[in-house]
Amino acid sequence: MHAHPGTVAILVYEGLCVFEFGIALEIFGLPRPELDVPWYTHRIVAVDEGPMHALGGLQISVDAGLEELENAQTIIVPGWRNRYEPPPEALLQALRRAHARGARLLSICSGVFVLAATGLLDGETVTTHWQFSKELAERFPNIKVDPNVLYVDSGQLITSAGSAAGIDACLHLIARDFGTHIANSVARRLVMAPQRTGGQSQFIVAPVCKSPRNELTRVLQWIRENLEQPLSVADMAARVAMSERTFLRRFIETTGLSPKVWLQQERLNRARELLESTDQNTTGIAQACGYRSVESFRAAFRNAVGLAPSAYRERFGSGEAGKQAAGIANC
Repeated sequence: MHAHPGTVAILVYEGLCVFEFGIALEIFGLPRPELDVPWYTHRIVAVDEGPMHALGGLQISVDAGLEELENAQTIIVPGWRNRYEPPPEALLQALRRAHARGARLLSICSGVFVLAATGLLDGETVTTHWQFSKELAERFPNIKVDPNVLYVDSGQLITSAGSAAGIDACLHLIARDFGTHIANSVARRLVMAPQRTGGQSQFIVAPVCKSPRNELTRVLQWIRENLEQPLSVADMAARVAMSERTFLRRFIETTGLSPKVWLQQERLNRARELLESTDQNTTGIAQACGYRSVESFRAAFRNAVGLAPSAYRERFGSGEAGKQAAGIANC
């Protein structure tokens, strides 16, 4: 049985970024009875007094003020109206208090400038839209800015890149709370990939490649269908009749990752799915995901997820897989 994940407070403000706000509201505010888990409660919290206007002229009236943040387990900052404008001190103080009592703060796109102004990001690695990353690093030199990733999870502090990357960050938070099976179900309802691979580099404007990349799409699918195999770069390149050097360059251009890193992510994603939805033992899962030994699988899984496979199954496994996790000796 999953514990209730608490209340998600979504900030609204004069000049609200409606797409970023819509992401948070859709993901955390929409009832999901089909999932059969205790879903989030949500509150929309006004930063400014009186009726506010969103981008495009929409008028917003909200009953709840910043005092509502005292009861929130998670607070979403969906962008910010002007990254050059200092956020209200009352908001900054409320966010600091929330963080001090253990609440999670998640920013989407330019919302990171609000979190940066609190001082809570000092010493942390964060991300934001690639267009703003240099500015963020210059204005807040105590923050390390990674301009390539889609989101950064530092525990209580989660920052995401440009607008749509907020979906990735929110789905990641759901996976933390409920496991990837539930996160994948939410992603399917959103009609999007459960977990995008690669970083922001795939979205930064670059010279147009005249060669079609359909062959890369095909080989990525082929890899996913053959994860149990000991795949090498030579194997991948041979599938599309490329030299290894050309394949490496095209692969990184397409995914933003090296084949080794991308393949590791795919193997671990498959492992999570099997741990959540089956009673297959760890040795079988390691083999199904292409690991040469169960020891190397355990080490890779713990390094990436922060939990041993058995602990992950106990927390996120469904049905008998979860109930019997502690009794599977070779997990």
